[in-house]
Amino acid sequence: MEHNQSSDDEYSHSDDDYNFNDELHFSEPSSSNKVIRKESLLAAQREDLQKVMDLLFVKEHHARTILIHYRWNVEKVFMVFVEKGNELYAEAGITVKEHDGQSLFQNSSNVTCDICIEEVSAIETTTMDCGHCYCNNCWTEHFIVKINEGQSRRVRCMAEKCNEVCDEGKVKSLVSARDPVLAEKFDCFLLQSYIDDNKKVKWCPSIPHCGNAIRVEDDQYCEVECACGLQFCFNCSAEAHSPCSCLIWELWHKKCMDESETVNWITVNTKPCPHCHKPVEKNGGCNRVRCICGQAFCWICGCDYAWHGTQGHSCVRYKDDYHAVNTEQARTELLRYIHYHNRFQAHIDSLRAEYKLKGTTRYKISFLDAKKTDSMNFSWLFDGLYRLSRSRRILSYSYPLGYYMFGNGLLKDEMPKNIRIMKQNLFEDQQEQLELIVEQLSMCLELPFHEYPEYKFVETKIKIIDLSGIADKCCKRLYECIGNELLGELHQAVHIIAPYRAYGVERASEIPSESSDENERCVARPCHPSSSSQDLYEGNGGPLKRVKIDEEESRWV
Repeated sequence: MEHNQSSDDEYSHSDDDYNFNDELHFSEPSSSNKVIRKESLLAAQREDLQKVMDLLFVKEHHARTILIHYRWNVEKVFMVFVEKGNELYAEAGITVKEHDGQSLFQNSSNVTCDICIEEVSAIETTTMDCGHCYCNNCWTEHFIVKINEGQSRRVRCMAEKCNEVCDEGKVKSLVSARDPVLAEKFDCFLLQSYIDDNKKVKWCPSIPHCGNAIRVEDDQYCEVECACGLQFCFNCSAEAHSPCSCLIWELWHKKCMDESETVNWITVNTKPCPHCHKPVEKNGGCNRVRCICGQAFCWICGCDYAWHGTQGHSCVRYKDDYHAVNTEQARTELLRYIHYHNRFQAHIDSLRAEYKLKGTTRYKISFLDAKKTDSMNFSWLFDGLYRLSRSRRILSYSYPLGYYMFGNGLLKDEMPKNIRIMKQNLFEDQQEQLELIVEQLSMCLELPFHEYPEYKFVETKIKIIDLSGIADKCCKRLYECIGNELLGELHQAVHIIAPYRAYGVERASEIPSESSDENERCVARPCHPSSSSQDLYEGNGGPLKRVKIDEEESRWV
């Protein structure tokens, strides 16, 4: 079916599409979210390390072990320390009381290693913080095996029933003597754990990979903009999709991309052959149809045509037929999907078409500058462009939400039918008001106001300013309606959306870089996609080309 086809071109656009943020002149509040580049990764990691070191008075390698254990959640480390005190160290696998770092056998020239049962020189042994001492060769073999097994972030002591995490400095020193390349990888694994194990940090899902990661300070249910320009949902790493929740957007995207509606069309417009059971579509007026297998059957009742008029069989007689009921339900659901999908796609197409306004607006500004002797402030014009783009996106993503909230959707078992209808009317009223303002704003911005006389130009300017403010208020009311009247009423499932921001998706600021040999060696790149890849999207917003990136295997290597 044509309406259900989603080609790559339909879901793609250039990297600069719909990004009016660079043109805006109003001030945006400073961002608490941070962009972590490969040059600033070490600095970002050391910020958290220093906090733990200052609180617990421990060395850097102990602070890193504690933070890796608690998945780089500094607040949780502080909370556990307040509740449990020194028990925190044992849970993380460290011993604060340190030994001299070499052999316990200071008075012996030779000692016997308990692992290989060989006699070695005392200076060829190493003692970990837990007090266990073995020969350097056994330690090195142990470390190499653990690093190759992917356990480099928490390499534990070889002693039986010992949970001590080995000092990363000693691990690196012993491994580098035999395999310098593996020692460098060990360093990078420790560094990248700040991203891979940290719930507040995620890779930017851009394709090709920009090499950046984003750290959020507050709520993970937010939308962020990377330094590369990509806007995405931090919680699910898909494109920015509010006011849809992550679950609703995932369901909608899957429904649009898979063959679910094709199956519905087959159910509505075909009937199975009683012999080979393949779907058959009638292309004529006669109700005696023939399948490609040669079987003739009745289109009305679906039975072998040879049975007609025999053994008491008749199409005329009524009987309970659940198949007819199911067919009608499928037909109704298909029409409902078409209603929401057509409106969703119409606003996405308008958003794509209105991107051309950016170019025509520049021409109008240059024309007006040439007419005026004094300089003019055009912030109202770029604000109008931005409000149009932002409001259009919100309006388009409200339709997938409406599709799953009403009908047989999320609210079906949550409240009585009359209350659901009231909620639906309230939601659709908000949609209608926003749509009216968006269309009026779009019409005004397309007017040739640069050719108008002064009085008419001023009237158009005031109207654009007013409509921009009203669009902002309508978007805010729509979010409030969704959060309070719809999602707030759900009890069987939790749906959280990113809060409405008047200035749009928050652009993350950059962390100052820290010059380091480690940073120079550890360069970000995405690994090849695997079968467990998650579907993501490319670009700055809107329904985009479907791409894949492995969410677990992105590495600093």
